[in-house]
Amino acid sequence: MNRLFRTVDAMSGALSRVAELITLVLVVSMIYEVAARYVFGAPTIWAFDISYMCTGTLFVLGAAYALRQDAHVRIDFLAQKMPSGARRAIEGVVFFVLLTPIFAGLSWFAIGRAWRAYATGEVEMVSPWAPLMWPFYTMLALGLVALTLQIAVQGLRAFRGETNTDFDLEA
Repeated sequence: MNRLFRTVDAMSGALSRVAELITLVLVVSMIYEVAARYVFGAPTIWAFDISYMCTGTLFVLGAAYALRQDAHVRIDFLAQKMPSGARRAIEGVVFFVLLTPIFAGLSWFAIGRAWRAYATGEVEMVSPWAPLMWPFYTMLALGLVALTLQIAVQGLRAFRGETNTDFDLEA
């Protein structure tokens, strides 16, 4: 079980590094677009597509790592008043029993959407650039799969009575 936990944690960490690179692509492309538009008077046709694709993927790819680091926003004024065993049991049920199947369904849908876009050569229809959509959909699906696995692991950790300080956050 610990090997599974470490593998999912490592995958979340690796995808957060990919999200960092995507952030760099987003920043460089937006700087280029601003310079092209306002300095040279020649706006690009691809800047909007790059910006929404990069922004969408970096958030989804970073979500699993944020959960792993316990960085998601939560309202825990009630949880602080509960006994730790009850709090862990509720977290386990919410993460593993409730959220894991929901996100597994979302992941399944995203994988199918990415495959369909690849198989049909789908392009963005409202864009003059018309980029292929399967790379974007694939990154979204990958991020959702990682988030699903991280949610399941966090639920199992809660059932086992482990907290974020019980495992190596920097692994």
